[in-house]
Amino acid sequence: MADVHSAAIRSKNMRAIRSRDTAIERHLAALLTALGFRYRVQDKTLAGRPDFVLEQENTLIFVHGCFWHHHHCYLFTLPATRTSFWQGKIDSNVVRDQRHIEHLSAQGWKVIIVWECALRGKLKLNDEAIMTRLEECILAADGNTAIDHQGIHPLSATPSDAG
Repeated sequence: MADVHSAAIRSKNMRAIRSRDTAIERHLAALLTALGFRYRVQDKTLAGRPDFVLEQENTLIFVHGCFWHHHHCYLFTLPATRTSFWQGKIDSNVVRDQRHIEHLSAQGWKVIIVWECALRGKLKLNDEAIMTRLEECILAADGNTAIDHQGIHPLSATPSDAG
């Protein structure tokens, strides 16, 4: 199947995709603030540049887009055009994410991934459910966790199981 957009339009669309201060990051920031957590954003000194650093809780939060980080949910669909390019790109993102999580865990940080599907889409969680899960992961959970539209899950140990 050919792309429905010209190369120039596709390029313009891809340039418009933000890497920081996205709508889902702003939403999560509002929820963290409502819960009373203090945080820093996009710390360049830490591997993977976590979206939120909760220093007092020794916790890092990444907000992952389901497409870019290959979450096994209804929001992920591999493009029909240039499939091998996209598969390689997304697979390398998953491997890099896993490497960053392992490095940060070795430094003593607790890592939480909040998946896009928890914050937007037809199966998203309501704010109360997200806040409950965040609070549980930050204050009570041992080890690294992920929050998606289905709930809380321990983070996988290998890149092939990620998501």
